[in-house]
Amino acid sequence: MWGGFTGRENRNTSFPRPRSGHYPMRTTLLIAAIAVAAAPLRAQQHFSASELRGVGIHRPGKIVITITGARVLPMPAYLSQLITTAAEKHGVDARLVAAVARRESAGNPQAISRTGACGIMQLMPNTARALGVTDVFDPEQNVNGGVRYLRRLLDQFKGDLDLTLAAYNAGPAAVQRYGGVPPFAETRAYVKAVRQAYEER
Repeated sequence: MWGGFTGRENRNTSFPRPRSGHYPMRTTLLIAAIAVAAAPLRAQQHFSASELRGVGIHRPGKIVITITGARVLPMPAYLSQLITTAAEKHGVDARLVAAVARRESAGNPQAISRTGACGIMQLMPNTARALGVTDVFDPEQNVNGGVRYLRRLLDQFKGDLDLTLAAYNAGPAAVQRYGGVPPFAETRAYVKAVRQAYEER
């Protein structure tokens, strides 16, 4: 696993190291090539998609994940189906769910944020338990729990999308305390990004 990588486990021994202490050119190039190829794998292990910029939905009729400067990644069929099923079950627009999932985790069921939010819909442990989610890394449970939570917030804030999204990001207590979208830069950017992705056609 990349998380336990120390540099010793995968040390290349096919080329002897010169006594001068410098690697020969072809070894240096090989190491550089491995590092470049491995970078995306390391990035997938532990991150918060809310920290990624330019991720969005850009193809009408399709749920896709886009990262600026990278390729367009279609959402896996199984995840698209999970979102559609959960959205229909709880009466939430599937496009809104997809926009939230995109912003929260870029569709990665193993995503973990710095604050401990987990899975596709980035559920905090206490919230997950309250929603009946026993395994936050199980895609079906996580998506269903996240959509159920969105439904609750939509009902609580009488369908106000901005307040619902702000509550999903910062918590309903913060929205109530400030009487609207909290003055947090992260929350305001979150509301703007999700709403923009949701409203794109």
